Amino acid sequence: MDLLQILVSDSFWAASLRIATPLIFGVLGALLCEKSGVLNLGIEGIFAAGAMAGWMAVWLGAGLWGGVLVAALAGAFFGLIHAILTVPLGLSQHVSGLGVTLFATSVSYFIYRTALPNVTSPPRIEPFRALDIPLLSDLPFLGPVLFQQTALTWLALIMVALVWYVLNRTALGIAIQAVGDNPDSVDAQGLSVYGLRIGAVVAGSALMALGGAFLTMSAFDAFFFGMVNGRGWICIALVIFASWRPGKALLGALLFGAFDALQVRLQTEVGALVPGQVFLMAPYILSIIALVIAARKADYPRALLTPWFKGQR
Repeated sequence: MDLLQILVSDSFWAASLRIATPLIFGVLGALLCEKSGVLNLGIEGIFAAGAMAGWMAVWLGAGLWGGVLVAALAGAFFGLIHAILTVPLGLSQHVSGLGVTLFATSVSYFIYRTALPNVTSPPRIEPFRALDIPLLSDLPFLGPVLFQQTALTWLALIMVALVWYVLNRTALGIAIQAVGDNPDSVDAQGLSVYGLRIGAVVAGSALMALGGAFLTMSAFDAFFFGMVNGRGWICIALVIFASWRPGKALLGALLFGAFDALQVRLQTEVGALVPGQVFLMAPYILSIIALVIAARKADYPRALLTPWFKGQR
């Protein structure tokens, strides 16, 4: 199979969308946090917490959608910790975010080991199954790519539209963007800068955790150490690539998903001739190149990383 055949096959783009799904959740969550002026480097740990919490909730009998809710609540909890440290207390967003990543990851592994101390392989759950929508699933190309995905992939696509709508068509979204650009003007309007930023970070962190939940409840059927595998850091980079726009965030996630799906297929075709490590690093190299090209014109929130204290100018 040559490169052109790979790129025009429906299985390739279906795989690209599956790989992109956790990134879509993560980049939307990071985008929402940063639009309010707060960088959330806790995303890698929040991914792990969402993956573990969602999987364990399902394993304990909460059901798949119950697991999704538990994962979102876990992400919101760690997001609240980060928000309290960085918004009213004004601590370093970098240090707090890295601390949340270490804390959330460690807590997730600790809970797993405490609940299952003698298990050598993680228990399996019944994950989300691919939807089979009558008529639509049988459409050429679009059927396998869009209409044979799991419910969480569709939820991710819906969240892209919802986040775009909230940010661009509602008073709340305008306030969130304003607080990320000029918090003094928001305060002058009588709105709570602290409330808007904390709310955005909590909501964004809940979205991040859904990316982790996808890994254990859709992509796989169990939780294991190291499964996040740097996806959170990729999401931080994709926010810059997207210029803090939900539509471009979707494009960036799909682009990385396509790079990753392509390297898997190329390994199969020419893996005997080229070391496998070359293929594994290819998606990251291509993503860095795309990031460098796009970041030159990125319109970042003006108050990003800048603490704000009421009464100070």
